[in-house]
Amino acid sequence: ALDPLSTSVFMGGAAVAWQLLSPDSWLKCSLLECCNMKDTLNLSVIKMDLDRKVFGQHLAIQIVLRALSANTHSKRPRKPLVMSFHGWTGTGKSFVSRIIAENLYQLNIPRRRFVHHFSTVLHFPHLSHVHLYKEQLQNWIRGNVSACPRSLFIFSEMDQMPHGLIDSITPFLGYHEETDGVYYGKAIFLFLNNAGGDKITEIALDYWRRLKRREDIPVKKLQLLLSEEIFRNRNSGFFHSQLIQKNLIDYFIPFLPLEYTHVRDCVREELRMQGHPEDEDLITEIALAMTDYPSEERLYSSKGCKTVASRVTL
Repeated sequence: ALDPLSTSVFMGGAAVAWQLLSPDSWLKCSLLECCNMKDTLNLSVIKMDLDRKVFGQHLAIQIVLRALSANTHSKRPRKPLVMSFHGWTGTGKSFVSRIIAENLYQLNIPRRRFVHHFSTVLHFPHLSHVHLYKEQLQNWIRGNVSACPRSLFIFSEMDQMPHGLIDSITPFLGYHEETDGVYYGKAIFLFLNNAGGDKITEIALDYWRRLKRREDIPVKKLQLLLSEEIFRNRNSGFFHSQLIQKNLIDYFIPFLPLEYTHVRDCVREELRMQGHPEDEDLITEIALAMTDYPSEERLYSSKGCKTVASRVTL
């Protein structure tokens, strides 16, 4: 017979072993890289993060939350969620994608494995290798979705992507029960584009000059203009893309240019993050210096909040 101490050790060892073997084990996910098949995205938490950390993007936040809600509340979505973010640099496209990634998986370790970030400049630098990139991209997505259906793929610098390359993933984004035995409906694809930013700014500026609020810009009209703009734009990875022709992009999400008040919010938040007290004179100085477009009205920041951190540090 086992003494009480041995029995406790034995029972404890059995419990640990069971946890490590169980596919949904919290301990296994704490110690190893595993795919959490349960949807961990808490929409109230992500809404709070977006409202608190992202400035001047009411349209983008509204659409992102609606899209995530529809996708995560379905037990078996009919197709992957595909969103394309458009706007000037520094308006929050990368920041919003990071917030989604941070909230999709609660643990840091799984996030490294099941959130995949493709940088066009880094991963697809040579036009002569497009055929090789297509094959590699298909294999990477197929393999990772097979390992974890709720995988997140982020493609940045889409405006620099070689034409036709992104069309290689067309078979994975449609309304299919399975493709070659793999179910893609729980995957999420995010495309980050500077392309379309000038069109968004043009519309926002027109509303301002007509004394209309940016909050009143019609979302559906702006989305339609964006899809047409990037389809015709040679400086876009979606130039004549099948993803647009076949309506596989669910949401074209506009990121509006940032005004003086939004840049002030960015500076104030950066001061807080760097541990500095709020200095209203410094906040005003940086925000005024960064509000530079158009040259006459100086209404928007052409760099968004991109250089705020370095300015605060200096």
